Amino acid sequence: MSAFSNKLDLEQMRQQFDSAPYPRIPPEQTPNNAYNDLFVHNMVTPYYLRDRQVIDPTDKLILDAGCGTGYKALTLAIANPGAKIIGIDLSEKSVELAKKRLEFHKFDNVEFRAMSIYDLPELGMQFDYINCDEVVYLLPDPLGGMQAMQAVLKPTGILRTNLHSGLQRQPFYRAQEFFGMLGLMEEAPTDEHRQMVVETMKNMRANVDLKMRGWNARMETVDGTEEIFANYLLAGDRGFSVPEIFELMEASNLEFLSMVNWRHWNLQDLFRNMEELPGVVGMGISMASPGEQLHLFELLHPGHRLYDFWCSHSDAPEPASPIDTWSEDDWQGATIHLHPQLRIEEAKDRLFWSLNNQQPFDFAQILSLPTKAPIPIDGTVAATLLPLWDKPLPLKELAQRYKTISPVNLTTLEALTDDDAFEAMKKVVTYLEPFLYLMPERN
Repeated sequence: MSAFSNKLDLEQMRQQFDSAPYPRIPPEQTPNNAYNDLFVHNMVTPYYLRDRQVIDPTDKLILDAGCGTGYKALTLAIANPGAKIIGIDLSEKSVELAKKRLEFHKFDNVEFRAMSIYDLPELGMQFDYINCDEVVYLLPDPLGGMQAMQAVLKPTGILRTNLHSGLQRQPFYRAQEFFGMLGLMEEAPTDEHRQMVVETMKNMRANVDLKMRGWNARMETVDGTEEIFANYLLAGDRGFSVPEIFELMEASNLEFLSMVNWRHWNLQDLFRNMEELPGVVGMGISMASPGEQLHLFELLHPGHRLYDFWCSHSDAPEPASPIDTWSEDDWQGATIHLHPQLRIEEAKDRLFWSLNNQQPFDFAQILSLPTKAPIPIDGTVAATLLPLWDKPLPLKELAQRYKTISPVNLTTLEALTDDDAFEAMKKVVTYLEPFLYLMPERN
């Protein structure tokens, strides 16, 4: 029995995904109701986080690097109406399936090409946004892949990519080595290999560490097929740490912007009360850089499978100042946008239901990814925001609508002044902006 090395060259990768194209999602399936996925794939989201400006995706050029069978390209097309999308993948079989998927859904603004990420500069294109999902951790040269994408990213463009967590996936890397040493990963995995994994794990005693930490009953059924291929038999899979990711970005002349699920990486949320921590610990946490805070988080709570993040060129303009630094003039001239992924009939219907039944409206019922708790607003505020489903409005105009709906101060019963209404709506925007439900722009 020889030592196991879970590394693939490009030809082995191509063979693996020609044999088992990924993701295995039926061509007719659509992400139309997957609002969190659309939120992530909408280029408005990262651009607003960086620039505090709501970008129009029309005529923007988007790259889906490692597009697989095209489901993420379909998500990008739905989330960014009017954009031009180029999908590339090493596997010709996957590209064929991707073309059929987008043809089925009647999108003609998407093209696919079978090619390596390393060859991206040969396209002769520069992209406003690059989506590289579930790819870099499989590459034999992750740095080369990052550098190739950086080379085709426009000066103000944004790259979204991700890598596996070595800490969170430790049980699966042990499983891959176990089954690799026994010969199950010497060729592209088949259903026969999957069945051997299932039989082995079912036979394993319940108190074995790998079974306790890395197995569940669903994997023993057809519904768990994808999980086994993606965890137990994934050749080329590598795990990383936060410092390694920041080293990759630095070597690629890229700079970290934000985690994709940024609200779920808050180090302070791991403690009951930050003020009761020992002074040295509390001060160290508060003074840590964003990268250091993420590393501290993963050391305490490695619960995320993916380090999923946005980055941009190191020499790109500095991110815009947060709204809590805005001047009164900034607020007076501000225009308020509803996030495009909320401008849907289901959200509007739920808002009407809340108004008709005198119940709070909760944005998190539609978009839960930006938050870890309900984000309710009362009926007066909900009715005030209703016109945003049709178009963005100046904050001043929303304040006047608020005053019309609620003309009296409920505490003093005095008439609400223009200044009172404006301050009330400014507080609403400040409350909802961290989740990107509302996005104020300075004029």
